[in-house]
Parts: sequence; C-alpha cells; structure tokens
Amino acid sequence: MSDLTLLERHRWRFFPIWQRNFLVWKKLAIPSLIGNIAEPLITLLAFGFGVGALVGTVHGVPYIQFLASGAICMSVMMAASFEALYSAFSRMHVQKTWDAIRVTPTSLDDVLLGELTWAATKSVFSGVAILAVIVVLGISRQWTLLIALPLLLLTGLVFSAIGLIVNAKARGYDFFTYYFTLVLTPMTFLSGVYFPLTALPQPLQWLAQVLPLNAAVELVRPLFFGQFDPQGGLHLAVLVFDLLLAWWVARTLTQRRFRA
Repeated sequence: MSDLTLLERHRWRFFPIWQRNFLVWKKLAIPSLIGNIAEPLITLLAFGFGVGALVGTVHGVPYIQFLASGAICMSVMMAASFEALYSAFSRMHVQKTWDAIRVTPTSLDDVLLGELTWAATKSVFSGVAILAVIVVLGISRQWTLLIALPLLLLTGLVFSAIGLIVNAKARGYDFFTYYFTLVLTPMTFLSGVYFPLTALPQPLQWLAQVLPLNAAVELVRPLFFGQFDPQGGLHLAVLVFDLLLAWWVARTLTQRRFRA
C-alpha cells in the first residue's frame, strides 16, 4: 500500500466518529432541533416584531431584518458550543466513549476532529432551520442567503473548537455555566446581534473587532439585503485565525488531559 493511500486513510479516520454521533442524534433529531432553535426563534419573533415596532429601522433597514441576521449567527454559536461542551463531555468523561474508540487504531486527534466537525455540522442544522423560518416569514428571500451556509459552517467550526478548549479543562457540567455566562453572553451583546456597534463606547467597538461572533455577523448581515461585506476578507481572516488557534489549543489541552 502506497504512502499516499495510508495518508488518505488516516485523514478520514475522524469520519466514523462524526457518523456515530450523527446516527445517535438522528434518533432524537426533531426534539434536538426544537431545543436548539426555540430560544433564537422566540428572540427573533419577540424582539423583531415587538421591539421592532417601536424601533422601526436601524441604519435604514427594518429592525427585524437587522435582528434576524444576527440571531442566526447567535444560534449557530450556541448550538456548536452546547454540542462541544455538554455532549462531548458526556462522551469523553461520563460515558467513556472516547476511551472505547481509542482502543481501535483511531487516535485522540481523530476523535477530537470528529467531535469538532460533528458539533459544527449540528450547528448548521439549527442555522438552516432558522433560515427556513426567515424565508417562510418573508423576512428575507435574497439569493445571497445561500452564501451564508458555508459562513455558518465556518462559524460553527470556530465555536466548536473554542468549546473543546473548555471541555478539556472541565471537571463537571457546572463548569460550563461560567463559559456561557461570562463569555458567550457578553460576546452576544458586543457583536452587533441586537443593536449596531456604533451604540457602544469606542473601546468596546475595538474589542468587538476581534470577536468571532462579530466577524460572523458582519459577514452574514449584508447577505440578508443582497449585498456583500466590504471588509469580508478581514472578517474571514478573523474567523480562520480563531479556528486555527482554538483547534491548536484544544488539541494541546485534550492531549495533556489524557496523559494526566
């Protein structure tokens, strides 16, 4: 067998982990999707139609469109984080599924990559479900919404990788509460989901520029209006850099945990 064939086989060793998680999820797909999209949909409808009636427009566009473009990114962030935290932790620490998989020729890196890609995939399922509701309600029906799908996948990968960092340090489920409360919630308010960044003090606007959720929102929001982000290259670079850095840290910390 050639070295190239061996390399290709090694590259795809993560796929059975992805497939295993997908098959388990498929048994409870509908309740899982409802759980992931319920909060962002309630937020969209309550704030979009309720607060939107009071606010009117933001930067010349209806508030519900402004909010919808941010809410879908927030939904992907939350879905990816939840899967990379609670579900991955259950498989790693409680159920010992990772240990069982590692008895095979599958390495820890393969398991981690399988978890990363699965969490991102699941987050896209939630994003697509919300996008379908947005189209059905007529909030936006631009063809450019199709371009949002790979951007949502990239966003899911970023927050899955960050979630796996937290997962590597967790000793119990309670640990994740700090991450959701002290990291994800402030990030949501600093990333232009509910209101434009220009409403924030200048130092917070500078901070927002390096946040992955803000980069995702800036890329996706113009697509709701049939436009493209004029700083798309910069925001893409932020997401890719965050993904590579978070993956390296997650991989390092997870390997250290299993050596301990």
